[in-house]
Amino acid sequence: MKTNIFCIISDDRAFRSEAPAMYSEIMKQSGVRGAYVPFMVKPNDIGAAITSLKVLNITGANILPPYKEKIIPFIDVLSEGAQIIGAVNTIVNNGKILKGFNTNAIGFMNFLEETGIDTAGKSIAIFGTGGTSRAVGFMLNWLNADSIIIVGRNMGKAEATANRINGKPILIDSLHKELISADILINATTISTIDESTEFAAIVSKLVLPNCEVIIDLNYDFKEKLNFWKKLAISRNIRFINGLPMLAHQSKVNYSLWTGIDVQAKCFLEVLKKVL
Repeated sequence: MKTNIFCIISDDRAFRSEAPAMYSEIMKQSGVRGAYVPFMVKPNDIGAAITSLKVLNITGANILPPYKEKIIPFIDVLSEGAQIIGAVNTIVNNGKILKGFNTNAIGFMNFLEETGIDTAGKSIAIFGTGGTSRAVGFMLNWLNADSIIIVGRNMGKAEATANRINGKPILIDSLHKELISADILINATTISTIDESTEFAAIVSKLVLPNCEVIIDLNYDFKEKLNFWKKLAISRNIRFINGLPMLAHQSKVNYSLWTGIDVQAKCFLEVLKKVL
């Protein structure tokens, strides 16, 4: 039997990911012989790390921030979705070709369906300007959202992301001057807790959200009591959903791309809850 090796590539966040434990359990349940390992890569070495996937016979890889956009020049082929979004979170290696995919978008769509959130005709505010924000914005356009606001720390990055998805860029620092009239608020940054950024937490705690129906935090590895997005939702009597269901759905797609085996998203969710 072939032994499949999968990996996750990021900075030091690779070692904090629950993906190795999750995929290891799913492989055991689905009868796949293999291993899933974390690789911490320095920015200057990311190109060498990606091209080495062929040499090392790595079957598939997940890509976390800050490399979702930076790895694109080192991928042989991009899926249509990855091309449009401009970010890759999953790589499939067939031995000769590295193909990059973006499963964040399809994972987000399935997450919305499962949680009963209809975005058609809704106004959306997305915090973050990276690959996840682009994927979410792409899918929201596909699902006929009425308008999308991209909130970022850097106007250049906010504008670049907004231009890709026909959105409007806003600087985080200007939020005290502007009312966020959004039906849905989505955190697509990597920050969710007070100890990660007290400054960001302070800004978020003061948001005025007169029409907001739901706050979605796409992160999942957090301390519940310190999650300022959840605190915001509770204080405003707004529905709150974390990122576990989305992670389960995109992991299902990743695993199918790598192995050809279809494992239900609920199986990934059950494993994640045990791991966490």
